[in-house]
Amino acid sequence: ALGTMDLAYVCEWEKWPKSTHCPSVPLACAWSCRNLIAFTTDLRSDDQDLTRMIHILDTEHPWDVHSVSSGHSEAITCLEWDQSGSRLLSADADGQIKCWSMAGHLANSWESCVGSLVEGDPIVALSWLHNGVKLALHVEKAGASSFGEKFSRVKFSPSLTLFGGKPMEGWIAVTVSGLVTVSLLKPSGQVLTSTESLCRLRGRVALADIAFTGGGNIVVATADGSSASPVQFYKVCVSVVSEKCRIDTEILPSLFMRCTTDLSRKDRFPAITHLRFLARDMSEQVLLCASSPTSSLVECWSLRKEGLPVNNIFQQIAPTVGDKQPMILKWRILSATNDLDRLSAVALPKLPISLTNTDLKVASDTQFYPGLGLALAFHDGSVHIVHRLSLQTMVVFYSSAAPRSVDEPALKRPRTTGPAVHFKAMQLSWTSLALVGIDNHGKLSMLRISPSMGHALEVNLALRHLLFLLEYCMVTGYDWWDILLHVQPSMVQSLVEKLHEEYMRQSAALQQVLSTRILAMKASLCRLSPCTVTRVCDYHTKLFLMAISSTLKSLLRPHFLNTPDKSPGDRLAEICAKITDVDIDKVMINLKTEEFVLDMNTLQALQQLLQWVGDFVLYLLASLPNQGSPLRPGHSFLRDGTSLGMLRELMVVIRIWGLLKPSCLPVYTATSDTQDSMSLLFRLLTKLWICCRDEGPTSEPDEALVDECCLLPSQLLVPSLDWLPVSDGLVSRLQPKQPLRLHFGRAPTLPGSATALQLDSFVRAPGQPKMDHLRRLHLGAYPTEECKACTRCGCVTMLRSPNETTAVKQWEQRWIKTCLCGGLWRRMPLSCP
Repeated sequence: ALGTMDLAYVCEWEKWPKSTHCPSVPLACAWSCRNLIAFTTDLRSDDQDLTRMIHILDTEHPWDVHSVSSGHSEAITCLEWDQSGSRLLSADADGQIKCWSMAGHLANSWESCVGSLVEGDPIVALSWLHNGVKLALHVEKAGASSFGEKFSRVKFSPSLTLFGGKPMEGWIAVTVSGLVTVSLLKPSGQVLTSTESLCRLRGRVALADIAFTGGGNIVVATADGSSASPVQFYKVCVSVVSEKCRIDTEILPSLFMRCTTDLSRKDRFPAITHLRFLARDMSEQVLLCASSPTSSLVECWSLRKEGLPVNNIFQQIAPTVGDKQPMILKWRILSATNDLDRLSAVALPKLPISLTNTDLKVASDTQFYPGLGLALAFHDGSVHIVHRLSLQTMVVFYSSAAPRSVDEPALKRPRTTGPAVHFKAMQLSWTSLALVGIDNHGKLSMLRISPSMGHALEVNLALRHLLFLLEYCMVTGYDWWDILLHVQPSMVQSLVEKLHEEYMRQSAALQQVLSTRILAMKASLCRLSPCTVTRVCDYHTKLFLMAISSTLKSLLRPHFLNTPDKSPGDRLAEICAKITDVDIDKVMINLKTEEFVLDMNTLQALQQLLQWVGDFVLYLLASLPNQGSPLRPGHSFLRDGTSLGMLRELMVVIRIWGLLKPSCLPVYTATSDTQDSMSLLFRLLTKLWICCRDEGPTSEPDEALVDECCLLPSQLLVPSLDWLPVSDGLVSRLQPKQPLRLHFGRAPTLPGSATALQLDSFVRAPGQPKMDHLRRLHLGAYPTEECKACTRCGCVTMLRSPNETTAVKQWEQRWIKTCLCGGLWRRMPLSCP
């Protein structure tokens, strides 16, 4: 059965002679939508000094952890990512809040520029203000053709808006003394902070959580830690009046936990240890846990509108407006567990599944979706996934299996008599298919959670679940690494085909928006199977080709300002599609060449990109005689009319620019001095394009064309293209379901998988010169320039630009935040000979 939860890898700290990492108390952990994980430890030195550390890692390279000394003087109590996954909040037990952001858009370089302070008052709850964006997943419409039906925008007001309705950024926190503090980030970079009491009678707040309502209000839940006291709820409204932040609070209905009103259990669970809203944007449902020193009990509550019964006498005296019964808000218990082992951590789902039609009946349904489960960790070392409304247990994981070491043979696990290893902090990924836990020894464990949430699942249903979540990531822009954990090599072909089918059913406008994202998604899927490895090269090349095409076309400017609506780039595409002449000069005559005039320095600076286009056209045409073999990179381009048409347009542009500055043309090594290489390649490319262009009927290349392509290697030197960057990530090595044992700060020697070995045939050997994959520059075998690499595809590029030309800067600016596959950048250490 596929319905399981298993360990993917464990990462632990190495012992240092002078200092050691130990779990912080309390331990905070957060997981972003870009699959970055942040967690805390205390760094203890020999003289027992503690440094509060924040660690940020990418799930694909967990050993490459970025550790930063937080500057917090007291224990860090909360960590919170923003909606984009690029900024992190940290708060401590001294009332200090810091906002961390990426330095230079690098996932392993962080800095704190702004923050706020409620001096001496520990922070117990923290959240970013809501930006008003909420997407609902409609599970019951998973088979619908339109993404708009499966994923719909929910009307949701931001916590605070600027002029014009733009959401204002900022954060809200609750302190132990019952204060609520709000900090607003003004566009100028200043921070507006205001602090207010939650209610007139302030009391101790041991636990708190924050949620948001669709109307733009904030709901705060608080408890003093005793189960004999009520759980209080407050409505908080934030506004800006006369350039100052104003906070208004209002008391909402409170509740007592059921276990305290039950006479048989009244004194058995004296403390409330966990208080959480089921979701940040779901203020009507709350999860509570009451505990004794040895056991716990969990309850799920829901806030509902109920009719207020009114005596008949009063109804006759004062009839209600419109004969409607007066309504009140009241907390009702949805479900409760039996006595459990003592709870140590809770992780809630972030997947916004719409529960309109499913609700509690889903608990008895056989089709479980990941977003319907939450995780509970216990002191005996077990982790339970339970339904978020019925609290019915769906799958249990016991941390008894020791992970295998990467660098050494498997060791027999020694018996320990001490307390069981258990998670002190946990987080579910944004698709709920993975769970990270930090245990009481400081180790980080990554668990896979089956899409079926613990139920046996046939392969077709598992594929449907994974496809639905891949589509969700495509629409939202979230990283899909946690979905890849569940893709077996046998599923890849089917998933790629189904994903393409669903994509082609969308509107042309949406297809254009998602065109690069689906290519990156297909490439990451194809890396997981030896049968589809060569297609990874094709998808990456197509991403690069699309980027070059749009950049070069954007450099063209109309000669006169009062020109028709179409841009020079659009007219170029239209004329090249209409004129099927094989002579490049005859196609060029039909264009207004004055629109192609560029500065000479710009043309020279673009030479490396133009060289890549020329080399790629030559490689493709030279490989046409071998087109029967799909194991060669470039195979899919030979029948792709759109890409061939794009290459044809670029050849025409390059030809025109070559007339202005011959040195910007691609350089070919020809056997004959009189050979016009550009004309030859354009003629062959046009013949191949005519065979498979969209307008005409598809046909096979004729023998004469194949014969001419056979002669190409004797006329021109065919370059060996640097097909793929080296990806040293984990996900393709996690296919055999055996957990890996890793160490922070030490790159592992990973066992090669069949897929990885096949990929190695398309990348350069370690001693050969390395390439800047975006600038197409040779860096040498041991680059002296600082470089950055993509966390997903491994694409490498220099950190600083060697060229100051505007056109080159425009090209580099496209990739300043993310790689062309959408992955984040991480700084690379300098290579050593």
